[in-house]
Amino acid sequence: MTSRIALVTGGTGGIGTAICRRLAQMGHRVATNYRDLARAQNWQMEQKEAGFDFCIVPGDVSAPETAAAMVAAVEKALGPVDILINNAGITHDTTFHKMSALQWQEVVNTNLNSCYNVTRAVIEGMRKRQWGRIIQISSINGQKGQYGQANYAAAKAGMHGFTISLAQESAKLGITVNTVSPGYVGTDMVMAVPEEVRAKIVAQIPVGRLGRPDEIAYAVSFLAAEEAAWITGANLAINGGHYMGW
Repeated sequence: MTSRIALVTGGTGGIGTAICRRLAQMGHRVATNYRDLARAQNWQMEQKEAGFDFCIVPGDVSAPETAAAMVAAVEKALGPVDILINNAGITHDTTFHKMSALQWQEVVNTNLNSCYNVTRAVIEGMRKRQWGRIIQISSINGQKGQYGQANYAAAKAGMHGFTISLAQESAKLGITVNTVSPGYVGTDMVMAVPEEVRAKIVAQIPVGRLGRPDEIAYAVSFLAAEEAAWITGANLAINGGHYMGW
């Protein structure tokens, strides 16, 4: 298997960590970004103790200039980025009639505009080398919507619009562009929700449980593989049957 350079934005979170590990297990060299140096260094040390050596670089994906600097730092440390996982995301949940402009803008900037900011910094190199894998980590709520998440759902839905347009532009250049839309996964964020609320969520999932971060990471590794060259513009929903659109 060819070893490539992979950049996973938001890689220190639950799903991001699983993606980083899975790509490393495939033989790739993996980098992620951080905004809190101390937290990132602790994460990096924990990963080293588990047998994974990840590159960490500073980077705010919500702004074009800092995203470009982040990519430049990765490429200086490891080499040109061939695999990009746009995973970074935040939430500011509230009903729309109470939502401030800042709550809207921060979520859209971090979750959606980041796809432009980071991808723009790597796309020319991929086009020149005639190879690339770009994968957006969207959400079930980008497909079905969610009460109190107009900003988040709009951004996550927009990620797949970005995917299907860029996929068409890049198809003849050896670059595939796809989306993964996870359902409710047992990350620290979800497990912090009150147990009775989580029980109501699980009751709506036909499989009868929350997802695991490694299950999302497996899907990402599948789409990132050399053998996935004929899969582009797809949205792979991984939600235990919670939402079955087509």
